[in-house]
Amino acid sequence: MAPLLKALCLALFFVYDSAAFPSLLPGGGKGGLIPNGKAVFSVNFGLNDGDKSDYETGFRGAWKADNPNSGVSSMHLQLLPNNKFVWYDAVSLGPSNITLPEGDCRPIPGKPNQVDCWGHAVEYDIETKEIKPLKFMTDAWCSAGGLTPEGFLLSLGGFADGSNAVRILKLCENCRWKENAQGLARPRWYSTQEKLEDGSFVIFGGRREFNYEIVQSSLQFEKQLVDLPFIKETTDPFENNLYPFAFLLPDGTVFLLANNRSIILSPRSGQIVRELPVLPGGSRNYPGSGSAALLPLKISASKPFVTDAEVLVCGGGVHDGTQQAEKGNFMPAIQNCGRILATQPGAEWEMDMMPIRRTMADMLLLPNAEVLIINGATDGVSGWTLARNPTRKPLLYSPKKNLGERFTELAEARIPRMYHSSTAVMPDGNILVAGSNTNPRYLYKDVEFPTELRLERFAPPYLDPELDKYRPEIIEDSSDSKLVYGQIFKVKIKLDDNEAEEDDIKVTMLAPPFTTHGYSMNQRLVVIDPIRYSRGKVTLMAPSNGRIAPPGYYLLFVVNRGVPSRGMWVQIL
Repeated sequence: MAPLLKALCLALFFVYDSAAFPSLLPGGGKGGLIPNGKAVFSVNFGLNDGDKSDYETGFRGAWKADNPNSGVSSMHLQLLPNNKFVWYDAVSLGPSNITLPEGDCRPIPGKPNQVDCWGHAVEYDIETKEIKPLKFMTDAWCSAGGLTPEGFLLSLGGFADGSNAVRILKLCENCRWKENAQGLARPRWYSTQEKLEDGSFVIFGGRREFNYEIVQSSLQFEKQLVDLPFIKETTDPFENNLYPFAFLLPDGTVFLLANNRSIILSPRSGQIVRELPVLPGGSRNYPGSGSAALLPLKISASKPFVTDAEVLVCGGGVHDGTQQAEKGNFMPAIQNCGRILATQPGAEWEMDMMPIRRTMADMLLLPNAEVLIINGATDGVSGWTLARNPTRKPLLYSPKKNLGERFTELAEARIPRMYHSSTAVMPDGNILVAGSNTNPRYLYKDVEFPTELRLERFAPPYLDPELDKYRPEIIEDSSDSKLVYGQIFKVKIKLDDNEAEEDDIKVTMLAPPFTTHGYSMNQRLVVIDPIRYSRGKVTLMAPSNGRIAPPGYYLLFVVNRGVPSRGMWVQIL
């Protein structure tokens, strides 16, 4: 932090506490200027911009069995703020490995007096490892999802009777899905859901749907449908633009990539602000199935404006990959990555190369502001039996390193995870790894890649036991968990590292994504520079508005030179 500006922030802090002076921003923290007339926030990458680097480790990660039976194949996966996961597949894929409670079976549409007593969704307690079946009434196969500002799971679209469905799962102990089978304006199968700055969602596309709609966090709302010819323009004979990549940018526009083209869109008006250059290499969306993420946004008082946001896109398939795979020709997946400054007019893609080519991978933002690329295959595309050669080595991507030096290969997995696998960051920093079913039913033998129900945890390098002496511990009872835009909040930590200085400490806020088909929807990581760190107390300013951090629940981590604490749930509104 620049010395003069840092002194100003500290002076303001000592004159006012958070009760007497709730925000350094005018207008009650809704965004704006600090008293000297300069904007508060800026965006860039990395956790340590000072002289010290992150603590070094030669640890390449470790795999551990978590549970031998997930009950249901984890096609869709979401972590909830009550430390429970929900995952589900399709009601149309036949028997799973868990049944619904006796007397609570699902009526089968179009088949009078017939019921389905198999579970197709479960809730998983990460502490007790207890699995509880949840009953769907509509088919959520290849649907979209995300957390509402209240922390509820909002599931949109799916197949057949579920294609127009809106579903909500709340956080109570015995909550059940609430569903409105006709809640959406159009069918949404293989569509993308992205949270906007006010907590509403935009849902893009779906099979043969060249439009989008704005959706509220409820079962019923006024339908708002907007045509978007761009989606039709990017459709190959085998589509390659399903589950398009969408990211809310800090100016309120949305970056949208479909196939190999991308635009900046004003979601409320439907206006295309500009089109970006074509991303070379092939198709990036389903069934080509690359992966993508909005890289971490860094906010601090030392850099005046939030103007920059970068998008990373890696892997995918050739344009005719599906056609070739159906003939038994499994084409090599894309090995390159593109990174672009999405907020800058005239920006070009910066191309990089992964050590391993990849399709169907998950891309996760980690608590230390690095990126994990995990799961997938080297040949073929998404679809039943349409890929070969699983990629077992995760990749660590370090955004702040120089081009050509950003990838590190990590410890190899034992279990192949391909089509319909999913992953998520857990509160303790481990990665839950689940699913993989390349078959049209639950098949456990006599196929090349059996349906996979085993759960694993992957420990990234920052969980090296040798780094534990540098690991902060959040004292939750003495920390603020309810945040208000632009206002001061405090986090109390215990840290045995006596050499830790103010510039060593950063705080990250991770929005847990909804992961399906290699794409983590609503994923976001905000890196916050503290105003002050002293005697175990970290003083910070919350993000200024929902364009930087949409309202809702985040996992907050305190990071000491790349070593994160266990996460604490916070809610910002």
